[in-house]
Amino acid sequence: MLVLPKPLAEELVAHCRRQYPKEACGVLAGQQGRITRLYPMRNVEDSPIGYSMDPKEQLQVEKAMRQAGQQMVGVYHSHTASEAYPSSVDVSLAISPDISYVLVSLKKPDAPVIKSYRIEDSRVLAEELRLD
Repeated sequence: MLVLPKPLAEELVAHCRRQYPKEACGVLAGQQGRITRLYPMRNVEDSPIGYSMDPKEQLQVEKAMRQAGQQMVGVYHSHTASEAYPSSVDVSLAISPDISYVLVSLKKPDAPVIKSYRIEDSRVLAEELRLD
């Protein structure tokens, strides 16, 4: 289970809306499945159908997390025209079965949908996401 405090959920959706119609992306930091901070990242693909995080920016975020005693608990990105479900590209790019993959669907911009998954050996597993 992944716990996302409501203020951070609002921040997450706001970041995705600001980047619309391009995909937004970022890192989720915290401890033991509880998100305590978002690190919005620049989508270097600058695309409505894909995302890629800047490696230099990722290193800065990793340093900031280490200094704050945080761990990467997940990554997030938005889908601008499809459901909040990992695409085949998302699955192929998954870096670890130990982190959460949070997707925000803006298919209906006035009603965003946030869902979380684990991806293990190309299998997509729904993960309970609790807004706290």
